[in-house]
Parts: sequence; structure tokens; C-alpha cells
Amino acid sequence: MKEPSLPGTSLQRACRLLVAFCALHLSATLLYYLAGSALGPPGSPEPPPRRPPPANFSLPLSRSPPPAARPRPPPASPPPGPCPEPSPLLVGALRVEFFQPVNLEEVARLNPAVKAGGRFAPKNCIALQKVAIIIPFRNREEHLKYWLYYLHPILQRQQLDYGVYVINQDGEEEFNRAKLLNVGFTEALKEYDYDCFVFSDVDLIPMDDRNTYKCYSQPRHLSVSMDKFGFRLPYNQYFGGVSALSKEQFTKINGFPNNYWGWGGEDDDIYNRLVFKGMGISRPDAVIGKCRMIRHSRDRKNEPNPERFDRIAHTRETMSSDGLNTLSYKVLRTDKYPLYTKITVDIGSPNS
Repeated sequence: MKEPSLPGTSLQRACRLLVAFCALHLSATLLYYLAGSALGPPGSPEPPPRRPPPANFSLPLSRSPPPAARPRPPPASPPPGPCPEPSPLLVGALRVEFFQPVNLEEVARLNPAVKAGGRFAPKNCIALQKVAIIIPFRNREEHLKYWLYYLHPILQRQQLDYGVYVINQDGEEEFNRAKLLNVGFTEALKEYDYDCFVFSDVDLIPMDDRNTYKCYSQPRHLSVSMDKFGFRLPYNQYFGGVSALSKEQFTKINGFPNNYWGWGGEDDDIYNRLVFKGMGISRPDAVIGKCRMIRHSRDRKNEPNPERFDRIAHTRETMSSDGLNTLSYKVLRTDKYPLYTKITVDIGSPNS
């Protein structure tokens, strides 16, 4: 007969099994933790092994910095515009005296912007006209010095693109002012595309820089108020001294006459040519048009032309056959000085 079990025996067995299970679980957890501590810190798994680089791959010896950005060039300045009219550099009335001698080296030093041959153009604007200044010349060196001393500063303030041409008559024949002016017109155009021509005696100096040496819609008489004539126009048809004609105006009248040898008459012939071609004369007022003449005795071989009145009376018949289209001369020498271009020419004789 089986002995009866004591009360609570089943409960004791269950408690022993539970304790044994807990001890086993704790032992397993402790072993797992110790194994993880030996391999590395928890939460830092070993990174995967790197793949070897390809055979043709090489590491740079040093890492260069990225190229610096190129600086942007400054914006281009706009091209100069046309010069204002009138020029803002003008000063008005001038004092003109002829007491002190003139040194051309000093004049050149005071006008550094004037280039060889007497050429100038403004730098900060585009001149409204390209002006050739033609001076008929023979044996007037002292007068030329005064002209260059006074006129170069004036012409620069007037902001002209200009050149100065002294046309020197060679030989001892009678002086021929008008033919020398034709030569100057022709020779200047060989150097530059001038569109305006100022024809000036070497002994006339303007007394106001507002009397601009440029061309107008009508031929321009610039020396309207000379001290020689009491600062008055000697007669209404007077066109002597200093005058300005555009290239078109000059060619329209066939230039100036070639057959006035000696003093006088050619300026009246020129006036007739302009009138016969339907042009008028423009002038500055008597104040702005003031100018001074360098006093001198009459040049040798420039005596009054006894034929001048007869020639003036026949301008209409002769102007088409006496002028640019019949001009003949020979250039003997061209000299480029710092302040002017001197062209020495043989223009023949009255009988040639």
C-alpha cells in the first residue's frame, strides 16, 4: 500500500524547478555579456573590411586646394562721345602782345599733347571736325613763332582734331598766297581725312578763343575785326586774313585762283567765287572776331599786283579753268617739326 504524500509536496517541486530555471537563465546571460566585452564595447560593431583599390589606382601625394576663382575684369569704360559745343574749356577774351621773344622749344614743352607735325586730337571726346590749318609762308620765322605760341593753346581749348601746315614758297619769284593755299589743301588731304580747312595769314592772332577755327554751313570769315582797320570790317566783301571752308565748299568753287602773283586781289576773287556758286559769308560778331596783326614792312617780292583789278572783274569766266583743276607744283621737302609741318614747294613763276 502506497504511502500518502505530505501536503505541499507538489508546490515545493514547482518552486525548485523555477529556481533552477532562473539560475540557468542568469548563467547564460552572464556568459553572453562576458563574451561581448572581450570582443569590443557594446554598441560598436566591427566595421566591414575595406575592398582593396584597383591595380591602376594611385593615391595623390597631397591634396591641392581648389583653384581660386579668377577675378572679373572691371567693366569696360564706354567710348568717348562727341565733344560738347561750345567747348567748356574756352576762356573768352585774351591778351595778345608781341614784345617778348618766343622760344619754340619752350612752346613745345608747354603743349605736350601736340604731336609731331603739329597734330592734336582731344582725348576725352571726339572732335566735331577735323581741321587742317594752312599758312602760306616765306621768310616769316619770327611771326610763325608768335602764331604757334598763341594758337596751339587756343586750338586745344576749342577741342579740335587739327594739324598745322606751313606751305613755304621756294625761290625768289613773286609771292602767290592763293596758290600756296591750294597746295596746302591738296597736301593736307594726303595725310588725313580733313573735312574743314582754315586758311590763315601767319601774322594774324585771334584775341578771343570763342572765335572757333572750324567750318560752318556757309564759308566763314574769321578775322572780321582787325586792329589794323580799327577793329572794323574794311568793306562788306572783305574775305582776307583768316577764313574757313569745308572740303565741299572749297571744291565747289574749284579752290582758289592760281594766277594772282604779288600782293592783293586773291581774297576778292575768292569772295566772287563763293557768291557765284550761291554761297554766303558767315562771320562772328565784332567782339569775338577781334584779332591782332604783327606789324611789319611789306615783304620783298610781294609788291601790289597791278593786274589784280582786271582779274577780279573776270572771276566768273576764269574760275572754272583756274584753280584746283589746273594746279601744278613740286614738293621739294617736307619737315615734321614738333609744332607744325613745313612743306617747301616750287610753284613756278608768273610766266610758267
